[in-house]
Parts: sequence; C-alpha cells; structure tokens
Amino acid sequence: MRQEVKAWHGICDLRFINRHPSHSLRPYTIHQATCKAPFKLLRSSRDLDGRCEIPILHTAGGIVGGDLLTLNVTVEKGASCHITSVAAQKVYGSVGRTKAFPKGQWAKQSSYFRISEGSDMEWMPQEVVVFADGLFEQKFQVDLSPLATFLSADVVRLGRTATGETLNSGCWRSSIEISRELSNGKLWEFVDRLELTGEALSSKHGMANNPVLGSLVWVAPNSLSRNELGNLLTACREDRLGLEGFMSCSAIGHGISARYVGSSTQAARFWFFRIWRHIRELRGLTKPAPLRIWPIQENPFIESFLNQTDKR
Repeated sequence: MRQEVKAWHGICDLRFINRHPSHSLRPYTIHQATCKAPFKLLRSSRDLDGRCEIPILHTAGGIVGGDLLTLNVTVEKGASCHITSVAAQKVYGSVGRTKAFPKGQWAKQSSYFRISEGSDMEWMPQEVVVFADGLFEQKFQVDLSPLATFLSADVVRLGRTATGETLNSGCWRSSIEISRELSNGKLWEFVDRLELTGEALSSKHGMANNPVLGSLVWVAPNSLSRNELGNLLTACREDRLGLEGFMSCSAIGHGISARYVGSSTQAARFWFFRIWRHIRELRGLTKPAPLRIWPIQENPFIESFLNQTDKR
C-alpha cells in the first residue's frame, strides 16, 4: 500500500523584549522563541544600540510543493531586533512532477509581524531561489503601533540561471501589507502584491527576461520632513553607481520603497545594504556592518564610500 506523503509545516514563534538592567548604561533587547522543524535559531548577538540580531536556519535542503512555513514575530514596547537567515531559501519545482498533482503544488511562507509602540524591526533574509517549475507564495502582514518602525529587504532569483535554467511554468507570488493602529483607526502604510509568471517574465513592463527581483520598504517611526526625505532619496539613488541592473527608489506615506530588477542578487543586496546604512544614519543609530553569518566576500559599503570620497 502506497504511503501518503504529508506536507511539512514549520513554525517559528519569536518574541523580543526590552530590558533595563541596573548594571547597564543603556537598555537592550533579549528574545524568547519556540521552533518546530525545519526552523532552528542560531545564537543571537547584540549591536552597540542593544539591538538583538538573530539568524534563522532552515535545516532542510529546501522546500517543495505543499510545504508551509509560518513565522510569528512579536516585538514588545521599546525593543529592537534584526532578523536574517543563514542561507538562501531553495524552492523546488513541482509542476508536472506527479500524477496526483500534475499542475503542481504551492510551497508557502506566511509571516506575521506585530511591532509595539516605540519598537524597531529589521527583516533582511538572504534571497529566495525558485527552481524551474516551482510554485512559491509568500505573505507578510505587519501591524505597527504608534512610533514603531519596520524595514524589510527581499530578493528572489527566478531559476538557477548559472546553468541556463528559467522559471518555465513556475510562479512566484508575494503580498505585503503594512498597517498602523492609531487612536482613530487603521492607517495603511504600504500594500504591495506581485505575481511573476508567463508573460510577466519576458514583458518589458515586467521582468524583461531578468531573473532577479528585489524589494525594500522602510516605514519610519514618525513623519519625515521634506528635507529629510529628499536627502535620503538622493543618497539612495546616488548609491546605485557601480551596480548593474535597474533600480528605483521613491517616497511612500511615511518612508521609502525601493525596487531592483536585473541579473545580480549581489547588486540588489549591496544596494539595499547601502540604503540600510542611510536609514540608520538618519535615525542616529549605529552604522550597519556586513552580517557575520552571510558569505559575503566584498564589503557592500566600500564602493559607495569611495564614490562619495571622489565627489569631495
């Protein structure tokens, strides 16, 4: 008798808590967590601002059709955190692979972020690689309290292009909804829904046969002045120099949104890291450094620094 193969549902529940110990000159953030395979958390660390930095490990070799990953994050009042991943997420193809599901099954990841008043969350995982005929859907729901801030950077590669592979009959979907709870009701800060498949991959109004898409969004804790916003956008746009691909950056209600389309996940990551640096500087926080668990051979900030030095 044929044994039924059950889908894998991985769950990670994370909570970040602000601490004010008497022996420390400044508060810092700690975390509490429970994980269900294939999720696993590696050792956390803290930066000079007391921010808790934690990498999430996906212990399987990748995800397949029918798998579901759920990430629940609560950031308590005054806490700050940076969440990343240890390696790129691989999504294997499922279209036409089985007689039971000839049209394939979707692999899905759902993320729910609840960020309390005066808290700060940065979500910067490594890229997602969708193999040929893979079906992947990701959803992000972000609930912000007053004076809370959220930064997200997301990169996806459609097909293993180093071997000439494309997405073929696969599909990538993404939905992000960011709202803020105010005394007079809900304010929608940012809503973005995308689907890449078929003609959208080749159309000049879509991916134009480029395999890499990157998206960054930052929702500020409060309103930015016209001068602050203008200077931030100018700095982010100037930092595109020396990087390949099409990059755009624009203002949203309370923050900025950036998009990358091209062939290099490194170029997308480097540009987003430079934007991250400008955001940190604008907020008077510690300057970011290359993440300790990422296999980056070059420093993403060096070329940008040299460009600025040459202009002087």
